[in-house]
Amino acid sequence: MMSKVLLIEDDTALRENTAELLELSDYDVTTAPNGKVGIEKAKTENPDIIVCDIMMPEVDGYGVLEALSLHNHTHQIPFIFLSAKTEHKEIRKGMDLGADDYLTKPFEEEELISAIESRLAKAAILKKMMTGSTVASEDKEDTLRNLHELKNFFDDQGEISNYKKGEVIYKEGDHSNKIYLILKGVVKTHKMDESGKELITTLYRPDDFLGFTSFMDNIPYQESATTVEGTELAGVSKNELKDILAKSNNISLELMELLTDNLSDIKEQLLQMAYSSVRRKTAQTILQFAEILNKKTEENIKISRNDLASVAGIATESLIRTLSSFKKDGLIEIEGRNIKILDLSALQLME
Repeated sequence: MMSKVLLIEDDTALRENTAELLELSDYDVTTAPNGKVGIEKAKTENPDIIVCDIMMPEVDGYGVLEALSLHNHTHQIPFIFLSAKTEHKEIRKGMDLGADDYLTKPFEEEELISAIESRLAKAAILKKMMTGSTVASEDKEDTLRNLHELKNFFDDQGEISNYKKGEVIYKEGDHSNKIYLILKGVVKTHKMDESGKELITTLYRPDDFLGFTSFMDNIPYQESATTVEGTELAGVSKNELKDILAKSNNISLELMELLTDNLSDIKEQLLQMAYSSVRRKTAQTILQFAEILNKKTEENIKISRNDLASVAGIATESLIRTLSSFKKDGLIEIEGRNIKILDLSALQLME
């Protein structure tokens, strides 16, 4: 039996194209041109999942989600926001209302299909768990419902700590009983190889969790964490987090999904380091820092050459020579430690 998707989108061309895309992927698609119609169709059509734009006439996407969350027959339907809004506060606003995912326009076909498949699968697992659950309803009222509520718990109840640029949060081998949520800033995790060269393993941005490399109590960290810019963290004890996970199968599933995605990203980075050319490694690393630091192409990226070389997995001298080549070719502009992207497409297509 085909899963039913309700697509709420006011842009006619995008609505029709996306509906066709979903139909070709064997979904039963119902569409709505605005939020008001979308709310009514959600109540009458009983879709398995809803994909909804945010900026719409009549009722915006936030209003749609809020209205459906108030009804017993619609509040459990998986909900994916589809919007051009990419600011952190806008994403958190939608997630705080209970959205399951957030895709930004323009999106790849695989992104949308993957998001829908993932949310439908999770909904099926949760439904099965709920059927066999004997947890008392009064206990459920105190249970956090999803990963975004968990992040809000960190934000509201966590111990806040602030670090200046370049400060060490924890070192490889340290013992810790906390997991962190990054509220502001960027953090790098890194290790030293046998020759003493630093290798950056991951870059973390606001709204990312930090410290899961040492989730069990008193197990040493397998890498160090240092701030790339001024950073604010919210820390929660591992024991407290374990209690939350024990009460919420939903959060446990979402957290496993998040950590799996993180591992995939790290694997992709390692493959890039192993097989890409020096020019491609350098270009991809500049783009990665621009994304993590939330910089637009016309804005300066202020980052040390050592950090760039470490993430790219190449010698600092090779990186500097490649940056000079990029500057000569008109791909970037360099002033001191600042790098400005001049030709985004050329960097993206670098071989």
